[in-house]
Amino acid sequence: MRILLVEDDPLLGDGLRAGLRQRGFQVDWVRDGLAAERELRAEPYAAAVLDLGLPGRDGLAVLATARRAGATLPVLVLTARDAVPDRVRGLDVGADDYVVKPVDLDELAARLRALVRRAHGQPQERLAAHGVVVDPAARAVTLHGEPVSLSTREFDLLHALMLNAGRVMTREQLEQHLYAWGQEVESNAVEVHVHHLRRKLGAGLIQTVRGVGYLLPRDAAS
Repeated sequence: MRILLVEDDPLLGDGLRAGLRQRGFQVDWVRDGLAAERELRAEPYAAAVLDLGLPGRDGLAVLATARRAGATLPVLVLTARDAVPDRVRGLDVGADDYVVKPVDLDELAARLRALVRRAHGQPQERLAAHGVVVDPAARAVTLHGEPVSLSTREFDLLHALMLNAGRVMTREQLEQHLYAWGQEVESNAVEVHVHHLRRKLGAGLIQTVRGVGYLLPRDAAS
């Protein structure tokens, strides 16, 4: 999934970006509040990790502006401000979670996954439909209990469709989920990944909605 990282410290930001990428996230990184506001207006991120002490515009002001504009993405505030009033203010302004630096990268990744799945109405850690089970933490997939080997892009595409089960996703939406800044997107990349997923998981799992995009139907029981 694609997230926005807002952190002005170059060493910390570089470490967070590298660590989150290793844990399966596509990360766009900006270093000041004004750039963060532009990105939150322009791009449909799955979540944001937001520092508070930013140049240009304070993180709380960035968050408040985004919420007033109708932004609904989960926002995890990551900051050195550990006083209770600071945490309360951040949550009241619109943060979904609040973590004090330094933070363990595994914990940060787990919190992000939890925020995103709850934002999509998915209460369980593992996503399941039609005999397919996706474990985002382990980045593992099974089909009727048997492990299935997927490439990074195939896994990310399947994860996006499972999170949005029952909703049609356009090719553009899927590309935005799969690719961060600077990553080349071939014109038929999504179609190729869908073809491979159908071959590995069954031709009927992902439906094509002609002229619109792709749909992974919900299980009849859900």
